[in-house]
Amino acid sequence: MNDHDCTICQTLIHGYLDQELDSAQARTVTEHLAGCAECARLHDEIRLMKTAVKRHVLYYPAPASLIRHATPRSSTFERVRQWLAPAFSATALALAAVLYIATPSSEQPLLEEAVSSHVRSLMGEHLNDVVSSDRHTVKPWFTGKLDFAPPVFDYSAQGFPLLGGRLDYLQHQTTAALAYGRAKHVINVFILPTPDADKARQSQSIRGFNVVYWQENHMRFVLVSDLEKGELEAFSQLLNKGSPQELPNAAIF
Repeated sequence: MNDHDCTICQTLIHGYLDQELDSAQARTVTEHLAGCAECARLHDEIRLMKTAVKRHVLYYPAPASLIRHATPRSSTFERVRQWLAPAFSATALALAAVLYIATPSSEQPLLEEAVSSHVRSLMGEHLNDVVSSDRHTVKPWFTGKLDFAPPVFDYSAQGFPLLGGRLDYLQHQTTAALAYGRAKHVINVFILPTPDADKARQSQSIRGFNVVYWQENHMRFVLVSDLEKGELEAFSQLLNKGSPQELPNAAIF
């Protein structure tokens, strides 16, 4: 049992409880839970929390007297309406704020898919279709398999060696996925075309993984890794600038 297995299990555990995983993923989680006391404890806590929330959600029906007397011509109704109006306004405002915050951005579905694909790539032999640190081997491999040419560079001199590449599928389109290494960490770089304008780099954490993303020259870049946030952002700056030959070795340090 190792931290890598626990990370995968904890990422999939909500889908496991909601019975949303395919049979292979469900079997992986089941087998891990059987041998890992810590993840089994987390599984039980989340299951109990879900059960408790469903059991104790409060519901307040309107009083029958209020419904009976609440007619358009009723002075009682008018007084109640005037009394409740500020409360309803405040509630509506709060609900609007919650919905605004909770509504995912246009990038969020892509980011969620990218994180799931990153996790899948670490399970078994799914990381690379072409295994090589030579960009002149990896880049031509994509020719004829994509309708765009993804930029491929090796940043071994900066501490981020190219490991290989594969085809992936995000947002209903075939996507280039490049794998880079950093110590014992794996970085997945997803690249796909977009008609949208450039967007500056942003970062967030999703299910315990750090994600950095931006748009440039009609391409979307999404980086996913369990690498420390600062190092992942530094690597994103290398990708954003292009060829490592244009950069000093100390550019990110």
